[in-house]
Amino acid sequence: MKDWTEITWRDHLKWVDVEGRPANVLDVGSGPPLVFVHGLSGSWQNWLENIPAFMDSHRVIAMDLPGFGESPMPREKITISGYGRWLDSLLEALDIEAAAVVGNSMGGFIAAETAIKFPHRIERLVLVSAAGLTVEKQRNDGLLRVLEVTENISQFAMANFLARADALVTRPRGRKALLWFVAAHPQDMDPRLAKEQLSGANKPGFVPALDALTSYPIRNRLTEIGCPTWICWGPKDMLVPVKDAKVFEELIPDSRLSIYEDTAHVPMLERPERFNRDLAAFLAEQADGEGEREADAESNRAPEPAGVEAEEVA
Repeated sequence: MKDWTEITWRDHLKWVDVEGRPANVLDVGSGPPLVFVHGLSGSWQNWLENIPAFMDSHRVIAMDLPGFGESPMPREKITISGYGRWLDSLLEALDIEAAAVVGNSMGGFIAAETAIKFPHRIERLVLVSAAGLTVEKQRNDGLLRVLEVTENISQFAMANFLARADALVTRPRGRKALLWFVAAHPQDMDPRLAKEQLSGANKPGFVPALDALTSYPIRNRLTEIGCPTWICWGPKDMLVPVKDAKVFEELIPDSRLSIYEDTAHVPMLERPERFNRDLAAFLAEQADGEGEREADAESNRAPEPAGVEAEEVA
């Protein structure tokens, strides 16, 4: 497996028209499609430690959601249902009938919504510290209004802050100050990787997406998810509590849960080797299951009448 720093990523990025707006999409490799969906304030770079592990065996798709990364805001108001529809449209634009979809935080919420509304698109689902449960009780309309009013000011302040981020990420204390709320030990993260994670900050989609996250209940619809689902969480997650993981496991019929000790909100970045190994095993179940189904179909097929072959030859 290549190290992510050895890959010329711009060779695999392209603009894709989705619902009349351009989207920044990474499309690399060939084989069964595997789609990664980032969370709030994220970008496709959230999956840098994972994409190289699968690009030799899968067609890997990672994107900047509308309003994040390099993708412009959508034409319509940001909603979770709208993001689910957008993901369906993206796969249609890429000629992908169905895929395994992996989502972190808000991306997990969007992936779950897509599995419910567009079940034909999702063959296997992975929820990594997925939002959608506790967050529905954390809505603060007053705070959201303040954020909307001060958004331009806060973006200016954040831009100045990020201008100094290059210097901050080179030091362990700087990485801790920048990423303490998402990783259990951000000071141990590769400075180059930490820098890439900041590329999703200070984007216009943040406040509208935060509003969407806290105003769209999904709990009562999780039983409608019909595909195999792997749930991955860290007990030190300060953004989405680990108790939510157990609710997802309880409500999604065909699901299983992994909890990575000493891990916070981004297991795929904090424990990449284990995450990639576990994800590969989960995806391999699909291939094994298809083989078993074909074998079962063959064994259950009625035998052909004796003499058919002779009659056809004659």
